[in-house]
Amino acid sequence: MTPTQFTFSTAFFLGLAGLAFHRTHLLSALLCLEGIMLSLFLALSLWTLELNSTNFSASPMLLLAFSACEASAGLALLVATSRTHGTDRLQNLNLLQC
Repeated sequence: MTPTQFTFSTAFFLGLAGLAFHRTHLLSALLCLEGIMLSLFLALSLWTLELNSTNFSASPMLLLAFSACEASAGLALLVATSRTHGTDRLQNLNLLQC
């Protein structure tokens, strides 16, 4: 494993661990998701550069577009939950309560 692959896999697993173990606020969960998507984007970009193939050149841009859509939906949910519940703590959110 090259040092760049090790760096991106470490960044991915740190984001995944942060998402799994540090779930107190919705904003921290969204930041962990963004870190995961950023590491995937960089790894996919470097992978297409290493292959020197134009077949996969649109894949990083497609992933970046989906990441932007995910970020905007997450921020919209963050604003909606902070307006209705007054906080972004995930323990206060109950799916059974309307």
